[in-house]
Amino acid sequence: MPLAKDIWRPLLVDAPIETILRRGTIDGHARHWLPYEDYLCFLADPFGLIRGDRLHIFVERYDYRTRRGVIDCLLFDDAFTLIERRRVLEEPWHLSFPFVFEAEGATWMLPEAHRSGALTLYRAEDFPWRWRPAASIALDHVAVDATPVFHDGLWWLFYASADRPADKTGALFAAWAERLDGPWHPHRSNPLREDPASSRPGGTPVMLDGRLVLPVQDCRKTYGGAIRPLWIDRLTPDAFVAEVGAPIVAPAAFAPFDRGLHTLSAVGDRTLVDVKRRLLSPRSLVTLARRELRRR
Repeated sequence: MPLAKDIWRPLLVDAPIETILRRGTIDGHARHWLPYEDYLCFLADPFGLIRGDRLHIFVERYDYRTRRGVIDCLLFDDAFTLIERRRVLEEPWHLSFPFVFEAEGATWMLPEAHRSGALTLYRAEDFPWRWRPAASIALDHVAVDATPVFHDGLWWLFYASADRPADKTGALFAAWAERLDGPWHPHRSNPLREDPASSRPGGTPVMLDGRLVLPVQDCRKTYGGAIRPLWIDRLTPDAFVAEVGAPIVAPAAFAPFDRGLHTLSAVGDRTLVDVKRRLLSPRSLVTLARRELRRR
């Protein structure tokens, strides 16, 4: 059990994701922090959708005492005043990375759930509060942080793999399908990349200057240390060509939340990110030690 704990906190940056990718920084823009959580809990992996004048932000809420994440939705007005917050998805296994998107006349969520051994696509029954499983996506690996995008007439999924510890942060895989519910076909060149500096997905793919850009995590020094843009020049079922850009890091002015940045997701003309601090305190050690004793 590590002595120091990552504590993440999301924020909304008043700049489009394209501007951040071009500048290579989130610094210099107005920002709005999401609420700070209780002791030994945090919010992370923010993704958002706008409906009318309402901003819906979906996040993982994690509690170190239960070691399990759930998905919450925070509803804000156009002045970024919190209107409502509810739990929207909870399973017997850990959930995170609630990638939400609109396609084929519906609203979808594809959360990270590798501890279930499966990848489940959820459809909104009553957006944003109620979701139901719509499809199980079969791939060549148990997917981590699966990221969908429709590109050149095909659906694509980028993901890391839970099959080997090193591949969770050090290998990038892809699959393609003609329909969102599959069948899905693994890319012939999997893994597409093997590099802890630029493999695990970390946000919303976007088109920029005629190229598809996938935010990926830089995990060389620490998990979620930074986001790097992966500029994809060629993506077909038989070929993949890409180059990686410079790291986008948490600004020093965010201290103590300057130890990592591992999500970059677009929401309208603004961008959601999360940054982390490291928590080490006698209280946390005692609390977690008691939890371990009860569990055993």
